[in-house]
Amino acid sequence: MPNTKTAKARDLTNERDRQRNMAVKSKMKTCIKAAAAAIDAKNPEEIKKTLPVALVEIDKAASKGVIHANAAARKKSTLQRRAAQISV
Repeated sequence: MPNTKTAKARDLTNERDRQRNMAVKSKMKTCIKAAAAAIDAKNPEEIKKTLPVALVEIDKAASKGVIHANAAARKKSTLQRRAAQISV
């Protein structure tokens, strides 16, 4: 239990940020799973729809500080590399 006014304020701020981070991360993961499913199904039309959306969501999460920039680069690289193998 916070003892000071600023500690109470930090608790509220931390909870608000946590909720935002969870929402951003959840949306990012959903988009990644959709793109990965399209890649696994070897469906080029679906890949063209879902891959750009997933890449944008990963970039948004990184820009907001929800995930580290290197983690974002790794996730994007993995998706793009797998998608390139399908189209070749």
